[in-house]
Amino acid sequence: MAHLGLSKLVKQVEIKSDGDVFHELFRFKPHHISKMSPTNVQNVDLHEGDWGTIGSVIIWNYTHDGKEKVAKERIEAIDEVKKSVTFNVIEGDLLELYKIFIFTVHVDTHGENNLVTWTVEYEKLNEDVEDPTLMLDICIAVTKDIETHHLNN
Repeated sequence: MAHLGLSKLVKQVEIKSDGDVFHELFRFKPHHISKMSPTNVQNVDLHEGDWGTIGSVIIWNYTHDGKEKVAKERIEAIDEVKKSVTFNVIEGDLLELYKIFIFTVHVDTHGENNLVTWTVEYEKLNEDVEDPTLMLDICIAVTKDIETHHLNN
């Protein structure tokens, strides 16, 4: 079997809400996301460790392509300067298609303009597997739902 190697997809969305708040949410309070984006994320549970710490494991219940899915992710890296959190998927539905699946959410703050960048690094199990563009679209939708929640409160 051919080794397909690591691929990367990046998608950005501009937000008007506070970038620091956004970073804090993904680092320390991802369990609040299901209240802000219930159509995309139904539940987020801490499986081991502490919220916001490297090595902690979080279980996400989410909807992908109309189906309920699960992802168990370990926080691999946190960068307070770059306002980024990296999640490595260690169990769940995504690993039925991908050997490696890593999400990084990163917030650039420049005064009023804040840019949220989602990066997905992945390795497909085979050539027939699609690039995870729909997964990135969900991340952008969740980002917009979080922003709407913050702007309305």
